[in-house]
Amino acid sequence: QRMTAGKGIRHSEYNPSDEGPVQIWILPEKNGLEPSYEQKSFPEAEKHGKVRLIASREGANGSVRINQDAKLYVSVLSPEQEVAHRLEKGRHAWLQVAKGAVELNGKALDQGDGAAIGDEDRLTIKGTKDSEVLLFDLA
Repeated sequence: QRMTAGKGIRHSEYNPSDEGPVQIWILPEKNGLEPSYEQKSFPEAEKHGKVRLIASREGANGSVRINQDAKLYVSVLSPEQEVAHRLEKGRHAWLQVAKGAVELNGKALDQGDGAAIGDEDRLTIKGTKDSEVLLFDLA
């Protein structure tokens, strides 16, 4: 789900789940936007063994729209399963391991770990346990 608080709105929510949510704050390119809300579900088959776009400026490929030059991807991996992502020149990334453990370009990361990526044009993410990762492709 994506929410733009915009002008005149205060944000509050409750999570009844035993698992904590992942809440991500992305500052918009400009202030004073109109409040808005968008929610989408992405089937497991679109995420498993793939790098699935879930948020982007344009709402490309059925992703939610965000007001920033950023793309957010999710990937669900089994042990030994590998996916790759190309970073365009001048872009950088952040990888967050939400569940399990992975190797990012050969470096081990465990659940809760994050990694900043700067001078790479190709990212290889390999599951070492059943895993779920979030990949931020940033300007």
